[in-house]
Amino acid sequence: MDKLNIMIVGVGGQGTLLASRILGNVAMKMNFDVKVSEVHGMAQRGGSVVTYVKLAKKVYSPIIEKGEADIILAFEKLEALRWMEYLKNGGSYIINEQRIDPIAVILGKEKYPDGIIEKIKGVVNKTISVDALPIAKECGNIKAVNVVLLGVLAKETGIDKEIWIESIKETVPKKLQEVNFKAFEAGYGLAV
Repeated sequence: MDKLNIMIVGVGGQGTLLASRILGNVAMKMNFDVKVSEVHGMAQRGGSVVTYVKLAKKVYSPIIEKGEADIILAFEKLEALRWMEYLKNGGSYIINEQRIDPIAVILGKEKYPDGIIEKIKGVVNKTISVDALPIAKECGNIKAVNVVLLGVLAKETGIDKEIWIESIKETVPKKLQEVNFKAFEAGYGLAV
């Protein structure tokens, strides 16, 4: 692997920013140049959040353009659909099956689309869908959804598992490490 463009998309409060920090730390441990760019909508109110993570021997721009993402890691399925055009041909999708209604749906102004994951699977050959919320709950904390998904990502990238574990240890507060290690292992075990 000489370069990798990963987008992490989700809703404010899902831990996308922590996930991007862990991923950035993994890249640095592998002696890659890494650029992380975070774009926030109304994140504090459950709005869309996207983070671009680019790693290579030399990265010149932190932005991933349409059709350039090798992997999109989606923490919520409507966000997966929203950012689909950024995935390159032959890229991989990792989608959390969780549904979080946006404000327009809550207010009854719009309808949450049906069959999102099936639509994506119809277009993207390499789509992995995971129901990460109950897995995180079983590991001891529903907030560990992000690390369950990072476990799936770790397996998909082929990057040495120990590098990920070391990065989690350095990034996550000590009191939350055990839960996050369990969540990472659970996600890693799900990946094909």
